Amino acid sequence: MTKDLKGIQILTPDLPEATAFDDAKAAVAHLITLYRGATRFLCDHFAKAMESGQPAHRYRAFYPEVRITTTSFAKIDSRLSFGHVSHPGAFAATITRPDLFRHYLEQQIGLLLHNHGVPVVIGVSDTPMPVHFAVAGDSQVTVPQEGAAQFTLRDVFDVPDLSTTNDDIVNGTFQLPPDGTEPLAPFTAQRVDYSLARLSHYTATDPAHFQNHVLFTNYQFYVSEFEAYARRQLANPASGYSSFVSTGDVEITSPDQPLARSEKTPQMPTYHLKRADGSGITLVNIGVGPSNAKTATDHIAVLRPHAWIMVGHCAGLRSSQSLGDFVLAHAYLREDKVLDDDLPVWVPVPALAEIQIALEKAVAEETLLEGYDLKQVMRTGTVASLDNRNWELRDQSGPVQRLSQSRAVALDMESATIAANGFRFRVPYGTLLCVSDKPLHGELKLPGMASDFYKTQVSRHLLIGIRAMERLREMPLERIHSRKLRSFDETAFL
Repeated sequence: MTKDLKGIQILTPDLPEATAFDDAKAAVAHLITLYRGATRFLCDHFAKAMESGQPAHRYRAFYPEVRITTTSFAKIDSRLSFGHVSHPGAFAATITRPDLFRHYLEQQIGLLLHNHGVPVVIGVSDTPMPVHFAVAGDSQVTVPQEGAAQFTLRDVFDVPDLSTTNDDIVNGTFQLPPDGTEPLAPFTAQRVDYSLARLSHYTATDPAHFQNHVLFTNYQFYVSEFEAYARRQLANPASGYSSFVSTGDVEITSPDQPLARSEKTPQMPTYHLKRADGSGITLVNIGVGPSNAKTATDHIAVLRPHAWIMVGHCAGLRSSQSLGDFVLAHAYLREDKVLDDDLPVWVPVPALAEIQIALEKAVAEETLLEGYDLKQVMRTGTVASLDNRNWELRDQSGPVQRLSQSRAVALDMESATIAANGFRFRVPYGTLLCVSDKPLHGELKLPGMASDFYKTQVSRHLLIGIRAMERLREMPLERIHSRKLRSFDETAFL
């Protein structure tokens, strides 16, 4: 028990002392014990306070943490882009929802133990856990809005603090604390909790349903095709897929089950074709615009997916293109503007060979074309992403000239944002677009013009994205997570 600046006693949970572990599963089990103890403490006292009024004490619990201290420069396999620290020192990460991230944590901690030969220490951090996040997993408890409770919430419990919830680590602007402890993971526990709450709100699905392979699209047409594909997979016991989840967390496990629709459509409807080990596929309809693309990827990034790919529609910019042709992005012209403050436009966003090859092979498999013949239906080149949907109405000497100088072959509003945020968050990324109009050549997206295109191409395009993800699923994780995504001094955790 301690006291705050006003002399009010602060009650904290009685939890086990920090313990050293040389076994990853045991370490994660202890993280779960500490986390459950902290959240149970806050939930119990919060429920009592809501019932009885303002308590005489403050209540505070802390996130658990994983910490490692090394004293030597370990010789690490130079091919690995993660799983080790680059120099001697103390490194730590606060942890939330260790039950949700169990497999990830076991993998990352296991690599640390293997590569450095020293134990990790699991204990209680000095970072308070906001009550909003602590009660998020208890459906029986809700936090009232400001002013609705009988007392001022922040006088009794810790609440989210956006001044310490940021992207400083992944943006490379993190300032070391006085004790010199360096970050072990790309996100703090508060940042992860914030995004988990936002994901539930924007997608209307529990973050626990998200799979390791994420497809983004900008059209609802793909959703119906994804559901149809999911039902075919559920009908095939050998597919490895176990269930399909729609908005509102409606889950089916057999192909004939009806799928009740959510009464309200969320901002970013999301659907999950699940596998038991989380290696299934999630489809997110982000809608139109770079703002939505940034919002979605800002929050999905904390789940540490193995890859995300954009499969949407675009404007073809070359006369040689036809409606329905594919564009595999190998570079991006970033005029979306939403990430300029986090990732300057002078930062190159490279194409990742592993993703590019998976997408090209998937196109070849689906179209039955190979080599030079594949150029009949697919081009590689620069994709431009603009923040102005009606760019073609501007003075043609401006945007059209820049598009020509950049050698762009296609234009949309989301791909560069998704790729840039993948680069920023160290999530492997790619883009395969489908030409749905050619505004520079008089083929506009008007009612009726594209109906045949939608019927014939949406299914094929989605299947290509799924085939690419399934190919990536078979690839070792250390090959997918390219060293091109890592900077000079990186966190050990992916």
